[in-house]
Amino acid sequence: MNEVNIDTVIDFLKSLQDNICDALEVADGSGQFVEDNWQRAEGGGGRTRVLTNGTVIEQGGVNFSRVSGNKLPPSATAHRPELAGRSWQACGVSLVIHPKNPHIPTSHANVRFFVAEKEGEEPVWWFGGGFDLTPFYPVEEDVVHWHQTAFDLCKPFGDNVYAEHKKWCDDYFYLKHRNETRGVGGLFFDDLNQWDFTKCFDYIKSVGQGFIDAYVPIINKRKNTPFTDHQRQFQLYRRGRYVEFNLVFDRGTLFGLQSGGRTESILMSMPPLARWEYNYQPQAHSPEALLYERYLTPQNWLSVQ
Repeated sequence: MNEVNIDTVIDFLKSLQDNICDALEVADGSGQFVEDNWQRAEGGGGRTRVLTNGTVIEQGGVNFSRVSGNKLPPSATAHRPELAGRSWQACGVSLVIHPKNPHIPTSHANVRFFVAEKEGEEPVWWFGGGFDLTPFYPVEEDVVHWHQTAFDLCKPFGDNVYAEHKKWCDDYFYLKHRNETRGVGGLFFDDLNQWDFTKCFDYIKSVGQGFIDAYVPIINKRKNTPFTDHQRQFQLYRRGRYVEFNLVFDRGTLFGLQSGGRTESILMSMPPLARWEYNYQPQAHSPEALLYERYLTPQNWLSVQ
């Protein structure tokens, strides 16, 4: 089946936003997401949900948006010039969770759908998304669990899907000016339309559910781990890398700003607190040094791929 049905995608994305928020509220134990509905003058709108100052989550946002327009921004047509002159619709769920406890990683996930149309021609469509993990004090079993969940959800869609989308994630979430990955990776993909519409949509559904299955168990394992002010300060320092990536490299941020999206919703991915320190160097043989030495370089985290 290759018939595009954006309304079905919209219904799924809204239910995914609900399910993720529900799961995170249970894991937090006290915090609740506050919803902010918004409209975009050029077409479309969305609902932004933010949880602040929870028991576990310092700040987290889970966004749903559906936006449209008659002309694509430069960030979209730069590598797809054939889309110039088409009307378009884009919808998706995107989230970033910044926990208080440095032993719980920051996490990001995104699933999205894009279609561009022109009278008399077939629509051009694709899916994109993925999820990635940014630990400060990594526990290897958590990283293995994260990647095992990714591997398992990819398996029904092809033997090479996990390896391809893991590598894409490692390559995309890479800070060139720091010569390090943003974290331990996961899955990332864009321009997904090599299967028919139904199979591509099924994959997106698996990725959305997979984020919950991958992340919530890590929260539950680590949320009661004691931490020191030294560890908190290192967490805030490493959050600065998140800011650097989102403002310098992230295509989604650029697309949102260039297409006239809601700035508060686009930048909800930023941490509530972060710090920078000139020429920071971790102490040799410290847990902080281990992060740099082992976890900020692409690794084979599974015995089978």
